Amino acid sequence: MKRILDIAQKDLTQIIRNRMTLLFLLIMPIAFTLLFGYAFGGSGNANTDPRLPVGYLDQDNSSLSQGLRTLLAGSTVLRLDEKPGRSSSDLEILVKDGKLAAAVIVPQGYSQSILSGTPLKLIVLADSTNPSTATVENAILASTNRLLDAVRTAQIIAQTTPAPAAFDQALSDALDSWQYPPIQINSSASTAVKEPENQAMSMAHSSPAMMLQFAIAGLLSAATVIVNERRNRSLQRLLTTATSRIQILLGHYMAIFVMIFGQFVLLITFGQVALKVDYLHIPQATLLVAVAAAACVSGLGLLIGILAKSNEQATIFALIPMFVLSGLGGAWVPLEVTGATFQAIGHLSPVAWAMDGFENITSRGLGFNSVLLPALALAGYAFLFFWLAAWRFWRTEEG
Repeated sequence: MKRILDIAQKDLTQIIRNRMTLLFLLIMPIAFTLLFGYAFGGSGNANTDPRLPVGYLDQDNSSLSQGLRTLLAGSTVLRLDEKPGRSSSDLEILVKDGKLAAAVIVPQGYSQSILSGTPLKLIVLADSTNPSTATVENAILASTNRLLDAVRTAQIIAQTTPAPAAFDQALSDALDSWQYPPIQINSSASTAVKEPENQAMSMAHSSPAMMLQFAIAGLLSAATVIVNERRNRSLQRLLTTATSRIQILLGHYMAIFVMIFGQFVLLITFGQVALKVDYLHIPQATLLVAVAAAACVSGLGLLIGILAKSNEQATIFALIPMFVLSGLGGAWVPLEVTGATFQAIGHLSPVAWAMDGFENITSRGLGFNSVLLPALALAGYAFLFFWLAAWRFWRTEEG
C-alpha cells in the first residue's frame, strides 16, 4: 500500500505543478458554466406560469384516470408537474420541501370503483400549514366532481342508446364540454410556492455538464505524467524494483481519482453556493454519483496515459474523448430535447449517465434510488477502462 501511495503522491505533485491543471479543472468549467447558463437561461424573467405546481402519479392507468388528468391539466389554478420515474415517496419529499404545492396520487382500481358507484378517494399529499393548500384541494375536488358527473351522464346515455361505444363517446363529449364551462372563475395563484426560474434550471444543466466535460479535458495533465515517466525511463527503472505492475497502475489511478474527485467537490460546492444548484437535495446521492463519475473518468485517464506515446498523442487522446463523449452525452444540449434514437446512442457515453445522476437530484427532484442505475453504469465504465489500461500495460511493458 505504501508504494501505491508514494506513486500517487509523486503524480499529484507533478500534476499540481502543471499550470494547465488549474485551467482545465477549475477556471474553464466555471467560465463555461456561467456562459452556457446565462446564454440558455437568459429568458428566465419572461412570462412564467402563475399556477400552483401539483405532482401527479397515476397508479391506475385507465381511461377515467386519464380523463381526470385532462381535467386537472386544464385547471386555471393548478399546473401538473409530472416527471417519469417518480414514486409516492419522491412526491412526499417534494411537497415537504415546498417544491410542490401538493401532489395527487390516483390509486389502483380507481376507474373500476367509479363505474361500480363506490369511487375510491384520491390520495392528496399537501402541507396543511401552507396557505395554498385549500386552493389546491378545492381545485382537485372540482375536477373530481366533474369526472363523476361526466361518468353518470355517459352511463345514462349508454342505457338509452343501443350503440356499443355509446358510453365511451358520451364520456369523451362530457369531458370535452368541461373545457368550456358556462361559468369561469379567475383565481390568483398563491406565492407560497416559488417556481424555479429558467436561469436556475439552466444552471442545473450547465454546472454538471461543464464539470464533466473539463474533467475529461483535465486528464491531459495526468496522462502527460505517465507519458513522461515512460520517456525518461523512470517506469522501466521502477519495474526492476519490488514494485509490482498492479501497484504502479493503482498508484497512477489513485492520483487521477484524487484530482478529479477534488475538482468535483470544489465545483459542486461552487454550484451549490454561488449558482443555487441544489446538489445537496440528497447529499448521499450526489456523493455516490460524484464518486462513480470520478472513478469512471480516472479509468479513462489511466487508459489515455498508457496508450499515448508522446505528449502530442496525450493531448489528442484527451481532447477527442472530451468532445465526443460530452457531445453525445448531452453536456452541450440536453438529451431530453432530442429523439429517442439519439438518446439511446447518447447513453453509450458515460457522460450521459453522469448527467442523468446529477440532474435526477438537482432538477428532477427524484429520490436516492434514481441514481443507482447511473452510478452502476459509471462503475461498469470505470472497470472497463481500468481493465483495458491494465491489459495494454501488460502487453507493452516488459517485466
